[in-house]
Amino acid sequence: MKRLDDAGGGGGAGTTAAASTRARKAAPKPATAQSGSTKSVSAKSAAAKPAAARPAVAKQASRKHSGATLSRSEPSVDESPAARPTAAGAEAALRVHAAPPFPFSAIVGQEEMKRAILVAAIDPSLGGVLVFGDRGTGKSTAVRGLAALLPSRRVVAGCPYGCDPSPSARHCEACAAVVGTAACRTETVPIPVVDLPLGASEDRVVGALDLERALTRGEKAFEPGLLARANGGFLYIDEVNLLEDHLVDLLLDVAASGENVVEREGLSVRHPARFVLIGSGNPEEGELRPQLLDRFGLSVEVKTPTDIPTRVEVVKRRDAYERDRAGFAAAWQAEDARVRRRLVGARERLGSVSVADAVLEAAARLCLALGTDGLRGELTLVRAARALAALEGDEAVGLAHLRAVAPSALRHRLRRNPLDEVGSSVRVERALAELFG
Repeated sequence: MKRLDDAGGGGGAGTTAAASTRARKAAPKPATAQSGSTKSVSAKSAAAKPAAARPAVAKQASRKHSGATLSRSEPSVDESPAARPTAAGAEAALRVHAAPPFPFSAIVGQEEMKRAILVAAIDPSLGGVLVFGDRGTGKSTAVRGLAALLPSRRVVAGCPYGCDPSPSARHCEACAAVVGTAACRTETVPIPVVDLPLGASEDRVVGALDLERALTRGEKAFEPGLLARANGGFLYIDEVNLLEDHLVDLLLDVAASGENVVEREGLSVRHPARFVLIGSGNPEEGELRPQLLDRFGLSVEVKTPTDIPTRVEVVKRRDAYERDRAGFAAAWQAEDARVRRRLVGARERLGSVSVADAVLEAAARLCLALGTDGLRGELTLVRAARALAALEGDEAVGLAHLRAVAPSALRHRLRRNPLDEVGSSVRVERALAELFG
């Protein structure tokens, strides 16, 4: 502020000095005279402002400077692990401040969909769940309600990618140097459930150069994307059949390798990206690419309920939730806790559930009768049956478990038969009845 006052008070002196200089010099520089005149006018304008307005301008500039400083000081991936936020930590913060989702256990009907989601949560190696059906049948509600049921997981403290601290898991470059040593610190965080919007850019999904740090500090840093946040958890895509082709290609590459590789803008980053892919959509809006369809372990068809008592109960529960979300969630908290205990116990029992040769032969006969391509159908069928047995507390997989998950595991792997007008679900049910009665 002193510089402005001094400039305003010395405007006349500056003009006199400029005239004297032009008199002494034979060829004065026009640019210099113009510059001096501009400075004088600016100084006079600043001096003409009311004195009471100047502190407000100064305060506003101070606020802007303070905001820019806070923005520049946001942690990035190349800062110390203790100071930077993790993707899982950001997800946990969002859960704390967000409104409670509709409770998973309060969903009326749609038993196949709920069973498939729980089975995928028990055994992530299944590859994910595809939920196709009518609008307004609880597809997105079930997926978002799953987040409240998931247990916690251990990650390397400060890792922006949520790396698993076990030595056998894949790690980013920073974690690979400390995992298995005394310097490796761990923390417990919630399993993330991340939404991938249809309009997301490729940089937002895979990560890109942190432009803010590059412009303000001149530092080359990587800003992790949605795939980093979803590592070790769930990646949910609503209206997955409308996803852009280039994003589908990205997801196929990452789903096949379990690793996200970014080579762009002078960056070379490689980090683990293992997640359970959950997609939902309406088949009337378009079909899913076969390459991506094959990556889903389970496929569920949901339909609008046709009986009046079910429809009335759905409306009553949804209306109660909309009027008092916190109170409705609290009323169903005990039931959600019971489902969570079943889920956690099933994850612990999964490795001890046995599968007899007779069950494997039954799975192979079923896939041969349906004409499924490859062996992925048998693998998914057996894994899903084992996860269901663990969920129900059984020690071995039986034919009942196989029959329960067969439609979800096989309906999207069948070839279309132009001579058979029935749907894939009917074909699976028909084959089950012919083989197992």
